[in-house]
Amino acid sequence: MSGGKPSSKRKEVEVHVEHKAIFHDHVPIVSYYNDRITPLLDAVDRLRQLQVVKEGIQLPTIVVVGDQSSGKSSVLESLACIHLPRGDGICTRVPLIMRLKHHPSLVPEIFLQFNDKTVPTDEAHVADAINLATDEIAGNGKGISNTELTLVVKKNGVPDLTLVDLPGITRVPVHGHPENIYEQIANIIMKYISPDESVILNVLSASVDFSTCESIVMSQKVDKKGERTLAVVTKVDKSPEGLLEKVTRNDVNIGLGYVCVRNRIGNESYEDARKEEAALFATHQLLSKIDKSTVGIQVLAQKLVRIQAYIIAKCLPGIIRKIDEKLSASISELNRMPRRLLSVAEVVAAFTGIIGSSRESLSKILVRGEIDEYPHEKDMHGTARLVEMLNQFSAELHKCSGHAKNFMINEIEVLEETKGIELPNRSDTAFLTILQRKVEEISDLPVGLVEKVWTYIEGVVISVLNHHSENYHQLQLFIRRVAPKLVAKMRDRSIDWVKEIVQMEKGTDYTCNPEYMKEWQALMAQQHTFIEDIMQRSRYCDVKIEGFGYVEVGHLMVHEFILPKAFDLKMRVIAYWKVVLTRMVDNMALHLQLNIRNLVNKEMEKEFVNELVGTAGDVIERMLEEPPSVANKREKLNKSIKLLRESNEVLANIRDKIEWGDH
Repeated sequence: MSGGKPSSKRKEVEVHVEHKAIFHDHVPIVSYYNDRITPLLDAVDRLRQLQVVKEGIQLPTIVVVGDQSSGKSSVLESLACIHLPRGDGICTRVPLIMRLKHHPSLVPEIFLQFNDKTVPTDEAHVADAINLATDEIAGNGKGISNTELTLVVKKNGVPDLTLVDLPGITRVPVHGHPENIYEQIANIIMKYISPDESVILNVLSASVDFSTCESIVMSQKVDKKGERTLAVVTKVDKSPEGLLEKVTRNDVNIGLGYVCVRNRIGNESYEDARKEEAALFATHQLLSKIDKSTVGIQVLAQKLVRIQAYIIAKCLPGIIRKIDEKLSASISELNRMPRRLLSVAEVVAAFTGIIGSSRESLSKILVRGEIDEYPHEKDMHGTARLVEMLNQFSAELHKCSGHAKNFMINEIEVLEETKGIELPNRSDTAFLTILQRKVEEISDLPVGLVEKVWTYIEGVVISVLNHHSENYHQLQLFIRRVAPKLVAKMRDRSIDWVKEIVQMEKGTDYTCNPEYMKEWQALMAQQHTFIEDIMQRSRYCDVKIEGFGYVEVGHLMVHEFILPKAFDLKMRVIAYWKVVLTRMVDNMALHLQLNIRNLVNKEMEKEFVNELVGTAGDVIERMLEEPPSVANKREKLNKSIKLLRESNEVLANIRDKIEWGDH
């Protein structure tokens, strides 16, 4: 092959068109692709060792699957020219990554890599070494594991190939296998064959119906058209009848074609096995009819090397792009994370910054009515929610002021019970008595409003502080402890103030509000007509009063002499009560707004500083600790960046070699 870059047409021919194999006894199983593909394959293997797949980056992989006793181990042995574990039951209990490398030396170099260690071995002991490593990974029993074991074989004449050998598929647990052995194996196989970057090497026994093989059923689930599935048919010498028709019809959609091979028998050397294989396909009455471009281990090796070259060249540019993108994203995310606090001064600075930013957010939410920080969270639209609570409070106050059914009876009874030795037109005692009763009736409402408002404010304050301190776990714990105490103090002050206001309203009847006299005079203008109507109508009549509507008055006829005084008292209470309710709502709004501003602008920072100064010194030291979630995230990002940078370094030296695969 020349050193120039092949055309796309030439590459397509090399990958997809079968060439007639030329067999010579002395020719090793090695491809002319080796010199070009070896650096790329080394890079992919290094990426696999780095476990770049943990970053969601799939690697081009040839995955070997097959039903139990399909001859999978024999095929792999023939490709690697070494002995693999044999025996009853499942021999491969972990994913075995076989890295075959052509080695000019006549002395092979063989070693295993697993659990971050390397274990050298040799041809005579490689099967035992694999068994020992498997036991260490998956246990001494018959269980399986998805932890990978890598076998590196550097040997003269082997093709440069990396294959992933998976456990053979069995449905019936035997020899101490777990009851769910099929499900465990199926899960491992599906994990490896599902990515589009995987080529499926399906090993089939010539003696079975291909369509019933579990390995075919699984591969068809992820590769319905068979575009990335290659089939190897084994044991052809034992079941040659009808084989030509089976591979020609291709009922199971093997898109990359079939290769028929003869398994090595007994103690045959690998060289002798290839001679016997060539003779079998050359002379057998039935097998000789099969196209020579689809038979033999050498053909399989060359086909796998070509396919491997194609998928690596196809996938590596995308892998490089993904690594670059993920590295950039991980670095950006790490840079966005808060800097670790390394000194007391930095803790104090962070604390001050959190309080400052929290104060600004709370000022927006609770004082200025801005919603830009929480546009879609109505619970955080503070001024709007406070107005709602005040409006509801006002409505409940006025609801409690409804007029009694027996109109003016309450006033008449109070006048009768507060008679004293005084001028006949005095009624101050009666007025205060009724006023005190009315204030007492609504006395729980302002206290309830205060508790409701401060409970709401506590939630907002803690939410905002949590948001601004979320990256500092110990500082957040401190803030969560202090914030409720601060709000409780403000709540208690407001409750005391409200109770004082209630007592003030009970003890004094005073207002300079001109609306009181206007209201009282307007109501009193109806007094004469009202009393005349009562005296002139029957016992069960209704009388209309502006501001009240129709009221029953029949029960008032027996109180003729006290009616003028009772009417006056009633109207004074009504006029004054409107002032009381308005004054209470207004005062509550002003008080709450003032105290909320004080909380945000003064009390919050003062309380936190006092608490911080008053606690033991180790509190500040503990604040240097990152929350577990942040520490884990930082560690994960640092590991990811390290892995991706190492991956980039692996690919840096072969970027120019990748280009030939894109033309």
